[in-house]
Amino acid sequence: MNSKRIITVATTGAWPKKTDNPNLPTQPDEIAEEIYRCWKAGAAVAHIHVRDENDNDSMKVETFKTVLDNLKNDYPDCDIVINLTAAGGIANSEDDRMAPFKTLRPEMASFDCGTMNWMYKGIFNNNPQFLEKMGHSMQEYGVKPEIEVFDPGMIYDAKYYIKKGILREPCHFQFCMGCAGGITATAENLIFMKNIVEREIPGSTWSAFGVGRGAMEIMYTAIAAGGNIRIGMEDNIFYRKGVPAESNVQLVERGRRVVEEFGCEAATPDEARQILGIK
Repeated sequence: MNSKRIITVATTGAWPKKTDNPNLPTQPDEIAEEIYRCWKAGAAVAHIHVRDENDNDSMKVETFKTVLDNLKNDYPDCDIVINLTAAGGIANSEDDRMAPFKTLRPEMASFDCGTMNWMYKGIFNNNPQFLEKMGHSMQEYGVKPEIEVFDPGMIYDAKYYIKKGILREPCHFQFCMGCAGGITATAENLIFMKNIVEREIPGSTWSAFGVGRGAMEIMYTAIAAGGNIRIGMEDNIFYRKGVPAESNVQLVERGRRVVEEFGCEAATPDEARQILGIK
């Protein structure tokens, strides 16, 4: 079992608001500073969403660029792996979703491997034609897909896209658990997802997170099962029930403590690159 575990921090997301938790970073300077502080606390990968001036979700390339420029200029020692969302919310156009990774060429970007009913509010459209186009674009621009799967069927979709040459191995999966419309965040379900990946697409790496009240169960189970973890206020604005998180740093620090108490170590960004096969 690998003793190095990758901690990904998802600082912002598309949905939470400062009215939900005023400590949520939403503007470029806030996001960059939070990523840096989380890197210092043990995060190896930053999964980045941005917002507009009204704190609504955005896929504006210039805003992503401002975050990355702030990181580069204000925190030049930070070598965290950059992972840009290729989704934003559920209403962005296909071109807008791909523009940030095409323009900015991060090391990673999200690849949501199937269409789903999203939070009982609408359709998160990831149709086959779009996924084929996005997979080929990620190969063209040298971006490693973070294959986000919200139910077990999406793992088999990924296997199909590997066979078609749209995704390349070794793959990295993110088990997105507890989103209404997707698989529930339980230990049993996580082990089920893990076993499918290891049987059907051996040699893959995986990470997991649980939304809201499932966050702790999924974090503990993922670490015990040999996986990696994603933490952050995109997925959970509370530290514990009824107690708002003070920051993403607070959540990363707890995740690192759990990793270390299990007898493992938080991977550095360069170690994460090696584990993920990022050149």
